[in-house]
Amino acid sequence: MTTPTHQEHKRHAPASIGCLVITCSDSRTPDSDASGQLIQKLLKEQGHSVVSYHVVKDEPGQILFQITLGASNDAIRAIIVNGGTGISRRDSTFEAIDGLLEKRLSGFGEIFRLLTYQEIGSSAIMSRATAGIVKDRVVFSIPGSENAVRLAMQKLILPELGHLVGELTK
Repeated sequence: MTTPTHQEHKRHAPASIGCLVITCSDSRTPDSDASGQLIQKLLKEQGHSVVSYHVVKDEPGQILFQITLGASNDAIRAIIVNGGTGISRRDSTFEAIDGLLEKRLSGFGEIFRLLTYQEIGSSAIMSRATAGIVKDRVVFSIPGSENAVRLAMQKLILPELGHLVGELTK
């Protein structure tokens, strides 16, 4: 008996994932949230569904509330949070999410920063993008700029989303 390859695992992964999209911002609204809208568009283009979408202030309590609520919804298997991953005093998304993670996907942040470095240089070290597992849901936390969202979604999240969710059901 041979061990399944990575590509075989991906072929058996769910094709459509129910997602929660959260934008953390003190200034954006659903109408002005270009990054949140981009995440939703890219998910839908790949056959995934957006079960819920929220714009919240970059406040740990609001972020935790939305993630916890989403993780209790059986239709949601992935949570994508954008914004609040920098190092300014108001950036608190990383701390809120990091404390919730039951398992960390350290490679996500590492590879995201490498790809970012290749595009913008040394300021990539200021990104605290992260990912992990919360209550059998995969959670991604990415910067809020449209370029960062496009990079994370196209290079990392969308290629592995079904595979990651499939692994959580084993």
